Amino acid sequence: MRISTNTIFKSGTTRMSELESSLLKTQQQLALSKRVVKPSDDPVAAAQILELTQSQAVNNQYSVNRQNAKSALGMEENALQSITTLLQNVKTLTVNAGNGVLDSTQLDYIATELSGYQDELISLANSRDASGNYIFSGFQTTTQPFVKTPSGATYIGDQGARMLQIGPSRQISLSDSGSAVFESNKSGNGTFVTGKGSTNAGTGVISPGSIVNPTALTGHDYNIVFTGPNTFDVIDATTSPPPPAPPTTVLSAQPYVSGQSITFDGLQFDVTGTPATGDSFTVRPSKNQSIFTAMNDLITLLKTPIAGDAGKANLTNGLNAAHANIDTALDSVLTVRASVGSRLKELDSLDTQGDDRSLLYAESLSTLQDLDYTKAITDLSKQKIMLEAAQQAFVKTSGLTLFNFMPN
Repeated sequence: MRISTNTIFKSGTTRMSELESSLLKTQQQLALSKRVVKPSDDPVAAAQILELTQSQAVNNQYSVNRQNAKSALGMEENALQSITTLLQNVKTLTVNAGNGVLDSTQLDYIATELSGYQDELISLANSRDASGNYIFSGFQTTTQPFVKTPSGATYIGDQGARMLQIGPSRQISLSDSGSAVFESNKSGNGTFVTGKGSTNAGTGVISPGSIVNPTALTGHDYNIVFTGPNTFDVIDATTSPPPPAPPTTVLSAQPYVSGQSITFDGLQFDVTGTPATGDSFTVRPSKNQSIFTAMNDLITLLKTPIAGDAGKANLTNGLNAAHANIDTALDSVLTVRASVGSRLKELDSLDTQGDDRSLLYAESLSTLQDLDYTKAITDLSKQKIMLEAAQQAFVKTSGLTLFNFMPN
């Protein structure tokens, strides 16, 4: 069979191109330290590598989100810690104000100090994060959440809580609204609140009270009216639907003994001192109250001059209410702090899970795309030799011609 010169050149060129292509591929694998340089090298592995790479990128983004969440929650925790310390100091001053030897001037000193704490509390409630956003303003991060008013402070944020995706199936709250922290504090003991009538002339003092039978609670308003120095009636004064019509007398002509427990409808409290005829006390269901309002009421109480025994009784009743309000405010702040701590702990747990996933992704990618250097170097040496041999063979083959065998 005759072989043309064109065929010899074409065959040689094709073979050397194939060998050069194989050599180039091996050189690229060594340069990139990867077995799969392009999808055609291994289509199935390439698809798996793409999927794993995307999953790894998403997992890394979750890790970044968790770090951002830790930063935001850490700043909130710092603010709440400062608020806790401040309220504890307010509690201490309230206890000091109950010292019977203090006169109106000394109580006014305490009120002035409390006014400073009130301003500091508003400043803490308006805390910002590292980005300049307000921590306790809900979704309205550029709006100052609290504005000081004559009655305390007004919240102008919203009820929202910013959320961030921190895992494949988990979002976490980055903040708590100022309303939840500072305005959702139940007055009194958290279930009901006691108080005195505004026109009381005696020295009666009512205690904050407690719950003795939760199943008997009605949620009604009650008045304790002293019909004489040693007798009182308990009247159901509920005005919200369905109201008692007419007002119902729960207890009638009860004998009064200072400090003796008064119990009805699951409630228990006592009255001490000497109430005057016509004096009254109230028992109302607890309502949400702002910390700022509670502090403002306490400051107003301490700035009110003490007028005789009735004034002292008024001070004691007011301090009892203040103690209960500060306690519930502290409980509210500590509840939010516990929630923040729980979220921070969860972030640490998710970080561990994310690290484990990242390791698994890296191991899977290594299995699919890492290069076997020993095999690659061996292939590279073999391919170089084969290419050189092909080049030399082509030179010799292409040089063959009948003219070499013709006599001169």
